Amino acid sequence: MVRLELDLALAYEIRDPNGADFVFNIHAAETPHQRVRSEQLTLSQPVASELRADPATATRFLRLHASAGPLRVGYTATVDIDHHLADPDSLAEVPVRLLPLDVVPYIYPSRYCESDRLLKLASDEFGQLFHGHSRVLAIQHWVQKHVTFASNTTDASTSATDTLIERVGVCRDFTHLMIALCRALSIPARVATGTDYGASAALGPPDFHAYVEVYLGHRWYLFDASGTGIPMGFMRFGTGRDAADVAFATIFGDVVAMAPRIDVRALEGEGLETPHHRREALSTAGGPAPEGGGRPIARRWLAHQAAARLTPSDAREPVLLLAPGRPRQRKSARCAEHVTRRLFDRRHRLPLRFGGDRAARGIRRRMGGAEPHAHERVLLEPWVAHRDVVLV
Repeated sequence: MVRLELDLALAYEIRDPNGADFVFNIHAAETPHQRVRSEQLTLSQPVASELRADPATATRFLRLHASAGPLRVGYTATVDIDHHLADPDSLAEVPVRLLPLDVVPYIYPSRYCESDRLLKLASDEFGQLFHGHSRVLAIQHWVQKHVTFASNTTDASTSATDTLIERVGVCRDFTHLMIALCRALSIPARVATGTDYGASAALGPPDFHAYVEVYLGHRWYLFDASGTGIPMGFMRFGTGRDAADVAFATIFGDVVAMAPRIDVRALEGEGLETPHHRREALSTAGGPAPEGGGRPIARRWLAHQAAARLTPSDAREPVLLLAPGRPRQRKSARCAEHVTRRLFDRRHRLPLRFGGDRAARGIRRRMGGAEPHAHERVLLEPWVAHRDVVLV
């Protein structure tokens, strides 16, 4: 678990005699894997403020009206982040027909992510790559290779296509371009905001940061499009279609803004980790909602995925579906067996064999891996000798 301490200060000079309205997105979000231990907001003016959370994204917005003159906004928080970790090789893309309705908007073009203008580029560069986490990582690396990070080179109107043409930008521009390329391939992607933990001092003082969350394996996973920070140290503020949804400050009125002051540090202690780069895919979002009996709603999608990855030429041996578990879990295993058998028979007429704990342990020993967890189901395809395993 990572524990971060944030100290943030914003300063404004309001020149409009009638004052100005502000909408801030500077509060740490509360998610299944990110918890706010303590927080405090301070305002230099005695004004009323309203804090509301978007139930769909957990983004918290602070709204207030301030009078003419100086305004100082301070926010401090201590936040625990217990990331969900996943093997990147196990994360597949989710077909559009199986996306939850609240995810579908993130495959459409938006104000700063004109994915409809990048369809040919995305298809030419990434269309033939293996679908899954590795393809998204290839998009991230492509953006980092073709765009140079340079401060003060773009403005609030710069979009993904502008960045593609100019080949220069800041984290926001890297993020928009990566999102647009993902959406051009029908991969849901959204912007996430936080702070640039781990960024080099050569890039300037600590600042707000934009990064990417991509929907893989029915969960949102983190990607740092600019590659300037350490994702394990990203404290999430908000998520949206693009930067227009999650600007850290939206101002209505004649206001002069000063540079923000941001300080984030990782606390040390028993059970706490210092953020570092790691191979696993990271997520602070929740996973698929459970159905009755604790069965994941993603089972039918995973069965579809497994059936789609096999072609008749691959069907030289029976496919083994392992469903280990205690006796009370066997009903769930039989459900998975029924769905998968129907899909495989309909599409490829493949013979299927099903095994339990003993078969799972034997296969894992031969592959040099650990014994599967009690609730884990493993679909082993005919090329199991190549260690191609899909967790179900």
